Amino acid sequence: MVKTDGKAAGFDALDRRLIHALQLDGRAPFSKIAAVLGVSDQTVARRYTRHRTTGAVKVLGLTDPSALGETEWLVRVQCAPDAALPVAEALARRPDTAWVGLMSGGTEITAVCRASGTEHTDALLLQKLPRTPSVVGVTAHCRLHMFFGGPQGLVNKSGALSEAEAARLRPPPPDPAAAPVTLTDGDRRLLDTLAHDGRTPLAELVTVTGWSPTTVRRRLAELRTDGVLYYDVNYDLRLFGHGVMVALWLSVAPAELAATGEALAAHPEVAFACATTGPNNLFASVVCEDVRALYTYLTTKIAALPSVRTMETAPRIRHIKGAGPLVAPAPATTGRRR
Repeated sequence: MVKTDGKAAGFDALDRRLIHALQLDGRAPFSKIAAVLGVSDQTVARRYTRHRTTGAVKVLGLTDPSALGETEWLVRVQCAPDAALPVAEALARRPDTAWVGLMSGGTEITAVCRASGTEHTDALLLQKLPRTPSVVGVTAHCRLHMFFGGPQGLVNKSGALSEAEAARLRPPPPDPAAAPVTLTDGDRRLLDTLAHDGRTPLAELVTVTGWSPTTVRRRLAELRTDGVLYYDVNYDLRLFGHGVMVALWLSVAPAELAATGEALAAHPEVAFACATTGPNNLFASVVCEDVRALYTYLTTKIAALPSVRTMETAPRIRHIKGAGPLVAPAPATTGRRR
């Protein structure tokens, strides 16, 4: 059991196996997950309901921007120390942002912004950012290629499930040659609902979309096959022994960018890795047990990558928003949440 402030209490190996299973197929029937885990349907349902109710585990139905013809930007905002948190919270309230965090000494914000092909990126990234004299600098780098992230999920590197067990739950990969998908209003209502709860019951999805149950099931399958929809699990990283998260910006020789990115993606410590524009052309989100483990990682595995020319690290000191919609914190009377 991970030593935390008590938020990880009640988690064991079976719970971690359940999280791994949900990462692979977030809407898999409990009966299918139970068969893989070797327990009863009731045990899986009880465990999931308990952790879902307390907010410890949540399945999110998310969209892949590339499948929708959208572009992702990694944005870094430099602020005066007393303004960084309000600016970060303002960014987090925007529907086109994700992974908003307060970094380093509390003066830098990092965020991911999404823009459709019809939007002007300067307006999205600059004019719509909170206008305050305390913002002293903004840089934005386009994501060119993702080496690890999205539906892959860090938990897939945990070994909680064996490869044979994971293969029984892993869906077929989407067609990489599929053309970008244009969403209908019904699709957007469906996806908005799944973004808040990827396991929203079918009856509720029918009500939201106005479609028949058969149409909802068919459209869910189509959106997954087209690569638009994938499922992710929001959980406390400390449940898997991770206590430190760092943004890592690397400058890599262009001829070695692809090979270095793929090598980086294979590291168990890497939760996300992509190629970007800008002087630092490789970005990674790294998680380690503690600062000592981070030092070891940087001086061994990163140091062993021969094409890395420069490295910049920015520890995350506060998590503001993850991949899904921003959720208001629960009232104090309901107990502590992550």
